[in-house]
Amino acid sequence: MRNKEFTLEEFKTGEILLFDKPLNWTSFQVVNKVRWLIRKRCRIKKIKVGHAGTLDPLATGLLIICTGKFTKRIPELQGQIKEYTGTITLGSTTPSYDLETEVDQTYPTEHITENLLQETAKKFIGEIEQTPPVFSALKKDGKRLYEYAREGKEIEVKSRKVEISEFQIDTENFPEIKFRVVCSKGTYIRSLAHEFGQALNSGAHLSELRRTGIGKYSVENAMSIDYFENLLPSRENN
Repeated sequence: MRNKEFTLEEFKTGEILLFDKPLNWTSFQVVNKVRWLIRKRCRIKKIKVGHAGTLDPLATGLLIICTGKFTKRIPELQGQIKEYTGTITLGSTTPSYDLETEVDQTYPTEHITENLLQETAKKFIGEIEQTPPVFSALKKDGKRLYEYAREGKEIEVKSRKVEISEFQIDTENFPEIKFRVVCSKGTYIRSLAHEFGQALNSGAHLSELRRTGIGKYSVENAMSIDYFENLLPSRENN
């Protein structure tokens, strides 16, 4: 992790910044905070800042932020493979497939064995058809899906192909299943949790999510907002 101050010229030329996104922050809030800090500390009115792949507010972990000319690299970074860890809770579902909404249905889990869990997980390896959650930022007819969902409107969401190269599960704390997933761009881990529950003839929702990697970038090298702030020029030095 970097231990010397950034300069304004570095931000303009382009920087790839790795952040460990805090729980309950939106990706947009992190971008806004970073932009505001750069403008304030470097005394500049305008600077390009953008992120390379949204993380839900209830997720933590690696968020890549690009500045200056490096914002042109965002599409390239968004296309990299992703790695996630987290927890799937079996036996209940929520409309959002995670903890953003309350549990709406419960299901039996007594029939679920260790062997069934491992064999079912294998079925999700490779190219699969996945239906994005209705509580997502995808657009339909110019409107975000979550807007329809919050209005209580039913809407058809088309499935799409994604690729999962690794799906490892740890069943020690059943019905909470710890997991690690390596997947392609566009994969919804919430949908994976939901569909995993269905495949077990039960129900499931995502109760914890952390993004640990994007391509060659790891959350182990990411920084907090406070750490980043300490790497900016102090106002007294400007």
